[in-house]
Amino acid sequence: MTLKQLKSNFTATLSENYPLEEVATFFNWLAEAYLGYSRFDISSNGPLEVTSNIETKFLDAMKRLQNYEPIQYIIGDTEFFGLPFKVTPATLIPRPETEELVQWILSDFENVAPSILDIGTGSGCIAISLAKNLENAAVSAVDISEEALHIAKQNALDNEVSVNFYQADILALNTLPHTYDCIVSNPPYVRALEKEFMQPNVLKHEPESALFVSNDNPLVFYTKIARLAEAHLSVNGTLYFEINEYLGKEMQDMLKAEGFAEIELRKDIFGKDRMLRCKRH
Repeated sequence: MTLKQLKSNFTATLSENYPLEEVATFFNWLAEAYLGYSRFDISSNGPLEVTSNIETKFLDAMKRLQNYEPIQYIIGDTEFFGLPFKVTPATLIPRPETEELVQWILSDFENVAPSILDIGTGSGCIAISLAKNLENAAVSAVDISEEALHIAKQNALDNEVSVNFYQADILALNTLPHTYDCIVSNPPYVRALEKEFMQPNVLKHEPESALFVSNDNPLVFYTKIARLAEAHLSVNGTLYFEINEYLGKEMQDMLKAEGFAEIELRKDIFGKDRMLRCKRH
């Protein structure tokens, strides 16, 4: 089978599941991962015969995509803040809006060497991106999942940064190991009632424990983290959250009640209330 025929077969097979533009993107990503080909290479090497091994890889990828498995899990890695990250079903796939949260922190701590704690680190994307871009920062990260921490540690090695990772259930903690200048978290925040609006690739394959909270207590992680932060942020220390777009006011009210000041809510690139910053005084 030629590369052109493979692409045609790939497109025909997946056109019932995805928009054609998305199918083309999937093929380009797989061609880069399996063949090292750019988009130009694909078009210029159409007559090239692909090996049976490569053909098998594409067929396997097609089956997994038909089951709505995220392309990032199929390839095994993704990019976040210009850095490579391994991802598996034990970790959430980093989102572009989370890059905005990282940029906010970097802007606030430019030319500073802060101590930082990332709570619910997953793949390590926030902690590692901060460690890579803040020279001399002391970065720690915690997660409940040992599997996720294994991936995060490998990502730190791959990106040549030092992050102190440790395992803990944040809801069970009554204290943190140190005092920090910055605490950041992108905890589970999707209410069960919002599942019906989510894509099957997320619902069927990404870790539920990193995504969902109950309808009756959607701020459970935020409230716990705020209370830990109140006791373990340095004076004028800063707390950052990625939040549920529908719960911005509730978040502000909760943080005021917990004694935080200078509470600022920001929209993401899609115009949704997505990030929040506040100070401990």
